[in-house]
Amino acid sequence: MEVLSTLTRLRTLLVTAVTATLGTLGLVLGLAEPAAAVTTAQKLAVLSSWTQTSAASQNAWLAARANQGAWAEYGFDWSTDYCSSSPDNPLGFDFRLSCARHDFGYRNYKAVNQFSANKSRLDSAFYEDLKRKCATYSAVVRPACYSLAWTYYQAVKAFGSVIVTRADLDRAAALVG
Repeated sequence: MEVLSTLTRLRTLLVTAVTATLGTLGLVLGLAEPAAAVTTAQKLAVLSSWTQTSAASQNAWLAARANQGAWAEYGFDWSTDYCSSSPDNPLGFDFRLSCARHDFGYRNYKAVNQFSANKSRLDSAFYEDLKRKCATYSAVVRPACYSLAWTYYQAVKAFGSVIVTRADLDRAAALVG
């Protein structure tokens, strides 16, 4: 009985190894069926989960950002210019990751033509991220950080969907000067 049990286990291991080897060989030779493509609904579900106002959503996005290869099939745009034409570290407060997640939401919702329906939440998530960042600073400087966070939030709320070119900035500077 014990020999039969051992033979059964060996057979199972052998079948598993051969199946895995054939599957890998099929992928290499292009014979295996490709994995099902990610649907727009799946992409939107993941995108939504990573762009909520909660710390859990922010942490999930941070983990995904650190392992972008695992999400390659989704075709997300991870590029960022951080805080665009605003300082990334105003008065020494590091707003880069908050700005990067905000860029991620903007870029990816625009890519699936769902930006307008999600802009308000993306801006709110940005503000919550900034406030969480401010909470990590000492109580002495925290009020200044919160004030800057509010200012950044108001700027994206009002101008986040406006594309400003260098020529626009130069014209504005000429009007002021």
